[in-house]
Amino acid sequence: MMTSGRLYVVHESAYVDEPCTIGEGTTIWHFSHVMRDARIGRNCRIGQNVSVASRAIIGDNVKIQNNVSIYEGVILEDDVFCGPSMVFTNVVTPRSHVPRNQPGDYHRTLVRQGATIGANATIVCGVTIGEYAFVGAGAVVTHDVPPYALVFGNPARLRGSVCACGLTLTFDREQATCAGCSRSYELRAGCVRRMVPQ
Repeated sequence: MMTSGRLYVVHESAYVDEPCTIGEGTTIWHFSHVMRDARIGRNCRIGQNVSVASRAIIGDNVKIQNNVSIYEGVILEDDVFCGPSMVFTNVVTPRSHVPRNQPGDYHRTLVRQGATIGANATIVCGVTIGEYAFVGAGAVVTHDVPPYALVFGNPARLRGSVCACGLTLTFDREQATCAGCSRSYELRAGCVRRMVPQ
């Protein structure tokens, strides 16, 4: 399908409500629904039965696996991975009989660049998941996740650190080098930072 000079692919069973923004090279698969005013970047892969709500924001090169809903208030930066059937929320105190449609009812959830969220994980609204963090399958995230952190469990707890390539890091004297890609990291005041060669 061609629109606004940008080329992207939408399966015939999917729905795309106009106006919305979909970047070049993006593919939207079976039975998915992109609502008006949603923003999806370039080269994204939107799996089967995915819902992208109005005013949700998805960066470039994001992969969203099957059965995921990206609600209003959710922001996914570039290179984020959302595993199958993981769950975002957007209201802290939902009630069926109480309308939640006023400004401020929807809490922002921010997933920073390169983060991974495993299958069946639940992300409670209002948190920030740091860049290149890794949320394990089935985790329930109720608090912010630091950059490069590995978290899992219910509630999710810090279990270690990961490289931008996804492998776990082992620190020695507050420094670590990835065994897979040779990126180097330092640990300062409990925060992991990538060491950039001078």
